[in-house]
Formats: sequence, C-alpha cells, structure tokens
Amino acid sequence: MRTSWRLLLVPVALGCKMQNPITSDAAAVDRERMVREQIAGRGVRDPRVLAALSRVPRHELVPEDVRAQAYEDRPLPIGHGQTISQPYVVAYMTEQLRLSGDERVLEVGTGSGYQAAVLAELAREVFSIEIVEPLGERARADLARLGYRNVKIKIGDGYRGWPEHSPFDAIIVTAAPGHVPQPLIDQLALGGRLVLPVGGLDQELLLLSRDANGIHEERLIDVRFVPMRGEAERGE
Repeated sequence: MRTSWRLLLVPVALGCKMQNPITSDAAAVDRERMVREQIAGRGVRDPRVLAALSRVPRHELVPEDVRAQAYEDRPLPIGHGQTISQPYVVAYMTEQLRLSGDERVLEVGTGSGYQAAVLAELAREVFSIEIVEPLGERARADLARLGYRNVKIKIGDGYRGWPEHSPFDAIIVTAAPGHVPQPLIDQLALGGRLVLPVGGLDQELLLLSRDANGIHEERLIDVRFVPMRGEAERGE
C-alpha cells in the first residue's frame, strides 16, 4: 500500500434539504458503528478508506423507503432493477485501488452515487457512467446537493469507458460483465488498477494492474452484482 500523502481538498457535505426518517445525529452514530463493526471489523485497514466511509452520508443516497436500513451491511434496491452494494463491498473494492489523493478515477455504474461519493473523498477527479438515465440524473442531483464538485457523470454505456478523459489511474466497475472489457484495460494508466466483478451466476472480483511489463490479473473474492447492461450483454 502506498504511504505517500498529498494535500487533498475534500468536498464538504452540505446541509440536508429533505425530510429523512433518521436524524443527522442518529445517522452519524449508525455510520460510525457500520465502519467499526462491518468494515474495519472485517479486515479493511486503509485509514483513508475508513475515514471516507465515515463521512459519506449513505442514507442520503438511497431511496427514502429504505433509508432506515442505510447503515446495515446489505445491498439495497435503488429502483430500475438496480441495487446499491453493501458497505463492506464498497470499502473492499475501494481499498484495492490504493488511492492516495491525486488520481483520476473512472467508475462504470453510478447507481445511487454512493460509490462515486466515496471515491470523490479519496481522489482528485471521478468520472462516472450510468446506463440507466433516471438513476444517473438522480445521482448527479444528489451528489451536487451534498457538495461533491469533483464528480462528473455521463449517461451512457460504460463498456467502452470514457476515452476522452483517459488514461485513468484507477477504474472500478459496479456491475458484472461476462468478461473484462478490453476498452477499460486500454484506458488504464501505467501503474493503474482496475477492479471489477466478472461472471454470470457465479462471479468473482478481479484486480487488474498495469506496469511496465503489461497487465497482471489477481482473483480476489466471490461476489454477486447485477449484470452489466448494454454492449456487455452482447458478449462483444
């Protein structure tokens, strides 16, 4: 793990403008318990990742009818057949990227915007792509409301990445294709890391890294994500 530190201007969450089933104080207590018991307690060690999960208001980034479960270690439905990943998986995948603060990160699958918010706490720029337009628009509005200014969201198919902003120091994919999309590998910078779930009913989390000798692949853990839509479904 890299230990270098850089000055990072972290976006500050603005005051909540909507009615919530839990108060800010209660959310903070629940969030701290989540990080202590469900994330650090299960082996995530990067202090920057733990701090980011302690700051991001997950309850503000899920539909109102499931906000009471926002800090449980479980995926939650966010509409349109999609889910937000359980906090442990978000933390685990984020830790694999080894972010130090000055990176340009690509996320494929914005969903609720929660993973993008965590990345925004840890990296210089986040570029996130969402294929389901209502989800992308909602995430864009929620992230803006919460004060995240270093996240750019595009509505579209993330299979081919976002080439005009490449190369990326880190890439994270939050839906499962049947194979690793070659365009994402091509957009990975030297020294970069790509983490994604791959498979059908049986999925595993893969970590790809690029160095001067090429691309290296490591198999991490078994996971279960929604399938990647669009071009990935055609097996191209």
